[in-house]
Amino acid sequence: MIEIDKIVKALSKSDMPRSDFVNLMETFKNPYLVLIGCILSLRTNDKTTYPATLRMLELAKTPEQMMRVSVEDLEKAIYPVGFYKNKAKQIIELSRQIVEELNGKVPDEIEDLIKFNGVGRKTANLVLAKGFNKPAICVDVHVHRIFNRIGYVNTKTPEETEFALREKLPIKYWLDINTLMVTLGQNICKPTKPNCLNCPIKSYCQQK
Repeated sequence: MIEIDKIVKALSKSDMPRSDFVNLMETFKNPYLVLIGCILSLRTNDKTTYPATLRMLELAKTPEQMMRVSVEDLEKAIYPVGFYKNKAKQIIELSRQIVEELNGKVPDEIEDLIKFNGVGRKTANLVLAKGFNKPAICVDVHVHRIFNRIGYVNTKTPEETEFALREKLPIKYWLDINTLMVTLGQNICKPTKPNCLNCPIKSYCQQK
């Protein structure tokens, strides 16, 4: 049986460094900033996303400001994040939608968030958790990989992992589990050649 309480405690006490981008996202506490920051991070590593996010925020920090930014200026600011041209158009358009169709407010329900072009369950859940402090499980590649690797779930896709965790993971851990697993995944539990010897949860992992 996987001892999830001990796993979360061990990860919470670990001194593994968090990326600058993860730390930045933790400071936002604002659903709009979490939303556009997460969009930038899709298919892009944190080292690239972090400075790009800072450059983007120099142009605008609210949907009202962002909808007035030109696509060209935003493209220049966020380059070289992956798919930067599409992301620039996407961020400006969803900002316009928020202002003109949603009274300037980011939706606080997953069903409404995923109506935005290019916003999937991963991004929507992160907005709920980090932007609204609502119980939600953001499952990215790290969360999906590690929970399967340690044997806590047995799933094929991140979406399957999300729903499996909703059934199994105590709700008190939902808000913080993404940050804990991302940090573990970036430092230790990598896709290939994981550093199992120095893993803070190696004694609870079924892959030995």
